[in-house]
Amino acid sequence: MNINTQLSFRVTQYIDDMRTTSKAVAAKLVHGWTFLSNYAHVLIVLAGEPDLRLRDVATRVGITERAVQRIVADLIADGFLSATRVGRCNTYSVHMKARLRHPIEAHRTIADLIAMGS
Repeated sequence: MNINTQLSFRVTQYIDDMRTTSKAVAAKLVHGWTFLSNYAHVLIVLAGEPDLRLRDVATRVGITERAVQRIVADLIADGFLSATRVGRCNTYSVHMKARLRHPIEAHRTIADLIAMGS
């Protein structure tokens, strides 16, 4: 098998895996609910993989890429996240010492949230 065939096979397999993951996430969300918001999910994903494309974050969280873009913009504006341009991509940095916003959880930091989601 030549290198192009191997690469094509791996790309196809990756795409199939992503589709399966997206469908599984969507199916779970249609019939249920979660305790954490999409904002928390996006932060947890980016804390684990700061170089991930927003398209891939959307797939993992189970929402649209546009929704992830809005969430990331909000998180950056409110000081929970930073984006650094590296070539054509962004690298995200989660501000772990930032406090959660709601009065009930304001004694906790983003690091506590990430630790819970990991």
